[in-house]
Amino acid sequence: MTDMIARDIDADWVLCTGCATPVFGKRLHRNARVCPECRLHLPLTAAERIAHLADDGRYDPLPLEVASNDPLRFVDTVPYAKRLAQARERTGLNEAVVCARARIGGSPVVLAAMDFRFLGGSLGSAVGELITLAAETALAERTPLLIVTASGGARMQEGALSLMQMAKTSAALGELDRAGILTITLVADPTFGGVAASFATLTDVIVAEPGARLGFAGRRVIEQTIRQQLPPEFQTAEFLLDRGFIDMIVERSRLRQELGRLLRAGARTVPGPAAPPAPDVPDPVVRDSRLLPEPDPWRHVRQARDLSRPTTRDYLALVFDDFQELHGDRVSGQCPAIVGGIAWLDSGPAMVIGQQKGHDPAELTRNNFGMPRPAGYRKAARLMRLADKLGLPVVTLVDTPGAYPGADAEEQGQAVAIAENLRLMAFLSVPVVTVVIGEGGSGGALALAVANRVLMFSRSVYSVISPEGCAAIVWKDPAAAPDAARALGLNSRDLLRLGVVDGVIPEPEGGTGADPLRAADSLGAALRHSLHELSGLSRAQLGADRRARFRQFGSSVTVEAELLTMSEEAY
Repeated sequence: MTDMIARDIDADWVLCTGCATPVFGKRLHRNARVCPECRLHLPLTAAERIAHLADDGRYDPLPLEVASNDPLRFVDTVPYAKRLAQARERTGLNEAVVCARARIGGSPVVLAAMDFRFLGGSLGSAVGELITLAAETALAERTPLLIVTASGGARMQEGALSLMQMAKTSAALGELDRAGILTITLVADPTFGGVAASFATLTDVIVAEPGARLGFAGRRVIEQTIRQQLPPEFQTAEFLLDRGFIDMIVERSRLRQELGRLLRAGARTVPGPAAPPAPDVPDPVVRDSRLLPEPDPWRHVRQARDLSRPTTRDYLALVFDDFQELHGDRVSGQCPAIVGGIAWLDSGPAMVIGQQKGHDPAELTRNNFGMPRPAGYRKAARLMRLADKLGLPVVTLVDTPGAYPGADAEEQGQAVAIAENLRLMAFLSVPVVTVVIGEGGSGGALALAVANRVLMFSRSVYSVISPEGCAAIVWKDPAAAPDAARALGLNSRDLLRLGVVDGVIPEPEGGTGADPLRAADSLGAALRHSLHELSGLSRAQLGADRRARFRQFGSSVTVEAELLTMSEEAY
């Protein structure tokens, strides 16, 4: 099959290896080697891959002269030196990876594309060196790095020297992390072994083609070891997406567009978030609790839970542009109760993360009624770390009755996941703005709300516990929920008075669900004002401001005093 790649364009007909349908060779070539019948993504050479991704197919190969030798004088049925010579003659390549500079969607990028034809894309010393040199080029030029993987794993003919390339390439990606440079993996089929267990899965964003397989041990090895038959979809991109290990699956025809969107957000050449322009619309936020009407707390609870209220996904469509969702926590799963990704607010990118409920029983069930599991909080943490690395402001939208209280959530470390988020958010060095758009329940809400500015819609609620839970515990009577709602001070007026929130966004007549467009306009204006206000703080001051904001609850320490101390220490 691999030898067929270069000859498809010359062949009259090509037999698809997936559905066994004959496909006209030139049609298959025009379709970027995706079968028009079964949509199987057939392999591309490294050169074809880079040309397909690069704007106008144009790229400049990096002038890197690296080739494998035979350090062990390895011989099996054929000497390793002979295998190398045959691979070079058959492919026209010096090694199993091609490195280049290009533009994708107008953004510059350094690419390293692996070619499975060359000894199965195996990771030898030369491949590891080329991947590392590409990373070092990206570091020197402060340009994002895109790695296209296709490999059977480490190159056995080079022994432990091949194994060392896993650590070497991983360290190179770590340097890009420290420098705040975006890294992306495009997983092509197959990607296994030492490549999967090093640079392929260490990038900021992992994109995969449909059906691409990714894993450490291959199917045959696993089945022989455990003596069990694995499901057909095992280790495929679809299997991995459901389990939180990759961010997205993208058809080959859309790869340039999707990668270009990611690169555009990560192409910042200066550290720190760009200061948004001064808002030209009035600030809709009420900051004096005396200007808010006396509420009916229990009525507010019911209004906050109204299924007609816009959800996180609704606001992503109405307030932001070009939202690109990222999935998974890279540890244990993909939680639909938390949605997150990169979106644009006016001319700047931001990381937007929010809890997602739904508008009908089916959607609520699918999203676990907006109650995140540990995987959801870990996904949020991963996205916030990425925002911090790239200097993107973080916007969180809170709408949850609380973290999921199931046994499986406890087994997976729910308390630890929430605690880790609280600590992480306290030290982020980018602006963080939180808006409670509906129900803010307990630590499950706070795990997304350790922010520089915390706002809420006027009919939202935010509390240590639900009124029903408080009534059952304190009053010993669930029917006392209205009394508990009043006692808990969970309404916007009381929370603004207490300083728990910094401002309240008035809702349209009838609530946000009655006029979602107007609610979205108010939310957008409030976010712009808050981000503009925070743009004058340095990265160090942003973290200090956030920690001081929460330090003052129950204390005489104020935000102003803490920032003054920070300023004095800077001089």
